[in-house]
Amino acid sequence: MTTPQTILDAASAAATHPFPPLDTFARRHIGPTEREQAEMLRQLGFASMDPFIAATIPDSIRLRRPLELRDATNANGFAQRGEFEALDALKRVAAKNQVSRSFLGLGYSDTITPAVILRNILENPGWYTQYTPYQAEIAQGRLEALLNFQTMIADLTGLPLAGASLLDEATAAAEAMSMCHSIVNSDTGSNANAGGRNTFFVAEDCHPQTIAVVETRAKHLGIKVVVGTPAAFDVGSDCCGVLVQYPTTDGRVEDYRGFAEKAHKAGALVVAAADLLALTLLVPPGEWGADVCVGNSQRFGVPLGAGGPHAAFIATKSEYVRKMPGRIIGMSRDSHGNPALRMAIQTREQHIRRERATSNICTAQVLLAIIAGMYGTYHGSEGVKAIATRVHTMTASLAEALRKLGHDIGTKPFFDTLRVKLGAGVKTADVIAAARGKKINLRQFGDGSIGIALDEATSESDLATLASLFAGGKNTAAMPVAKSPLPAAMQRTSAFMTHPVFSMYHSETELLRYIFKLMSRDLSLAQSMIALGSCTMKLNATSEMIPVTWSEFGRIHPFAPKEDLVGYHEMFAQLETWLAEITGFAAVSLQPNAGSQGEYAGLLVIRAYHEHRGEAHRDICLIPESAHGTNPASAVVAGMKVVAVACTDMGYIDIADLRAKAAEHAKNLGAVMVTYPSTAGVFEEGITEICEVVHKHGGQVYMDGANMNAQVGLTRPGDIGADVCHLNLHKTFCIPHGGGGPGMGPIGVVAHLADFLPGHPVSRPASAGRHAIGPVSAAPYGSPSILPISWMYIAMMGADGLKHATEVAILNANYMAHRLGSHYKVLYANHNGRQAHEFILDLRPFDASAGIKIDDVAKRLIDYGFHAPTMSWPVPGTLMIEPTESESKHELDRFCDALIAIRAEIRAIEEGKVSREDNVLKGAPHTAATVSANEWKHAYPREQAAYPAPWLKDFKFWPSVGRVDNPYGDRNLVCSCPPMSAY
Repeated sequence: MTTPQTILDAASAAATHPFPPLDTFARRHIGPTEREQAEMLRQLGFASMDPFIAATIPDSIRLRRPLELRDATNANGFAQRGEFEALDALKRVAAKNQVSRSFLGLGYSDTITPAVILRNILENPGWYTQYTPYQAEIAQGRLEALLNFQTMIADLTGLPLAGASLLDEATAAAEAMSMCHSIVNSDTGSNANAGGRNTFFVAEDCHPQTIAVVETRAKHLGIKVVVGTPAAFDVGSDCCGVLVQYPTTDGRVEDYRGFAEKAHKAGALVVAAADLLALTLLVPPGEWGADVCVGNSQRFGVPLGAGGPHAAFIATKSEYVRKMPGRIIGMSRDSHGNPALRMAIQTREQHIRRERATSNICTAQVLLAIIAGMYGTYHGSEGVKAIATRVHTMTASLAEALRKLGHDIGTKPFFDTLRVKLGAGVKTADVIAAARGKKINLRQFGDGSIGIALDEATSESDLATLASLFAGGKNTAAMPVAKSPLPAAMQRTSAFMTHPVFSMYHSETELLRYIFKLMSRDLSLAQSMIALGSCTMKLNATSEMIPVTWSEFGRIHPFAPKEDLVGYHEMFAQLETWLAEITGFAAVSLQPNAGSQGEYAGLLVIRAYHEHRGEAHRDICLIPESAHGTNPASAVVAGMKVVAVACTDMGYIDIADLRAKAAEHAKNLGAVMVTYPSTAGVFEEGITEICEVVHKHGGQVYMDGANMNAQVGLTRPGDIGADVCHLNLHKTFCIPHGGGGPGMGPIGVVAHLADFLPGHPVSRPASAGRHAIGPVSAAPYGSPSILPISWMYIAMMGADGLKHATEVAILNANYMAHRLGSHYKVLYANHNGRQAHEFILDLRPFDASAGIKIDDVAKRLIDYGFHAPTMSWPVPGTLMIEPTESESKHELDRFCDALIAIRAEIRAIEEGKVSREDNVLKGAPHTAATVSANEWKHAYPREQAAYPAPWLKDFKFWPSVGRVDNPYGDRNLVCSCPPMSAY
């Protein structure tokens, strides 16, 4: 359909291209039309966009030229590429990948994602555009799905308490190490840095990437990692914990009972990194003595994706709940006494604990955990055990065939992985070459032996082909069906996944309805805007999402040979170049697979730079009091000492205090962490001065890129003076939040820091520096299969589109602040009265005037069909609102109308027209069951409770529970599926 906008787009392009595409993307992504933008500018007192932006961003940091973002895949000129053309270009890049059958193992397995889950969760915006479930009343569906995941993990590991997922297996192992260190030293009363238990043992047959990530994490935490064999390790009084792989990286199933007993006698804790599918057949770690179990749930239906995103898991004993990293979903009750779910033990959250945090975890792999949990729900205990038995029997059969061919596969029991020592006359190089000729990847151990790890997707023909590789290419006899080599003592006898949820949805019809029932209980971008300050909940366009499930991206092993990843590497290089240009940096690493990981990696790069220059003592990190909670937590995890810097009444960093602190700690100053625009929602005039002060005293400037949505195309961190900046690709660059993850947090660095970008022990990324720090993620490029989203976003938007998106994001925020400013106090603005892409409303006066607290307003917004903005941060009792550029003026007005109506409801209380105790805000949110019940106890009418705005008569999102009682849930902690009678 031809519209006025398409005609304008075509006309503007005709000067250079007579037949430009008509499906250009920027006009679809940016919500307000040109006419609406002009109207908003007029209301703000500006005739056009340029003077408005000039009044918002300091002139000294403005980018004076267009971004240069051309690439080799676009013959028609970057800015003119349409959606179809961009998808076609990326398809050609993806086609350069080779989808081989990878039997490499190393913690990654091919899997079969049930189509009902693939289509209705992974590819469904009703699931992938949700925000982290901080507003539990409108997140009950995903909370239930996560509770199912926790229950499944707890059952399979044999440990009673499981979390709602971590980032990957390697970082989960590192988190478990920190957890052991904290528990043991707390229990003994020891000072960890003064004679405490500071040794952590890691079995040498753990996956190599796990060992490397644990060593990276330990380096700056004062923990000594010892790598060796469990049998030879003397667990001494200085040991806080031990880590073993179950089964080992080369496939052996070891009995760790004796080692666990020895560790416990010495006062150390035992961590098992376990294969989730193997635990359906093996004695679970909780039964042989493990205190903590970690691993990767990837093989439960989550595509390989060259390494991620995948949901790691962690499980432990109930008494360690306060020490467990990440998030836990727990049962509670709502205001009507009905069961309700929420995130439990909120005091563990890093944004509250700040520099006292033991973990900097922020995003979790929620979407992937839900997929893994639904995989378990769909198959049930018998189904996943049948899959495991099939894989295990195939492995045993292949082992028997290889033995008959004269090869040695050892005497130890195994689950799905064999380490083959070749018989006489057979050369390793010949087998590997023959395998590559058949598009098969096998693992080489470096001593001539070859690893083979089977998986759910293995077929009978795969077995015959594998056997022929070890028979010099000759066809072998019919594959024998061998018995399990597992001794009785290692076979699982305990039941698992016995809750009815794992036996109710085995038909596609039933699972489909269950998926959509849960989805209907969650508010996402599919229903309305989610105006969360600092979290940039912008459109995740369909064209951006389509490539994620292409097999050319999804079925690639992270450690496959480079010729299998040619397309991936082309995409990596292009993204790194684009992001470097957008940020003004010399180099970019895509490895960090979350924003918090980007912070951590950036600080480690800074520390490595200081160490390389002989200044390892530079460990002081200056952090403004208004900083994101992950900032101080990441600094602590990186082994730095946090020194707080004051902020002014205007929300700016107090430069006088910064100068004093920088001078006081000049000898040991390592870095400052700043967010720009500031967490007050303004472009600070003194940002270049802040950078100069820190540089003068020998420190480096770390910029938190959470607010990059206000910078792209208008200013650049590298030009401002930053040395490092992480980018939340799940914010500015359109990777969706997925209900709390996945995320990506790549870092950009200036030239003198490029030599320290992270490496990897298995597959060195091209961006790794000459003096690379150790890996911070399990895979060399973090979570590669979601990088096509950001590639598509940048490719389709073009330089002009990206810049205009930033301008409109800032315009939308200022327009909303203008509309709401006569009803609420807007806390911060620059000297021109302008905000950045977000602003803060002060609700604190209403506590005294009407007895209304911030929670009351947040819950009442649910009745209007909206998710609350960011609450009580960076200022308690406030709302931080960020509309993004992808919301239309109509939606902005709808949200403003809701808040204005709520202000009128508060005014009615202030004027004594409505009870301070019984009013629509205190009663919110109102469920359909409540307003339709025979009994109505409130003085206010049902219609005011349920339909406070006219648009709700056309469509209304109903919360499935009333206000959740968080303290009750923490006092009565239940973190696995309750009996069905409770529902």
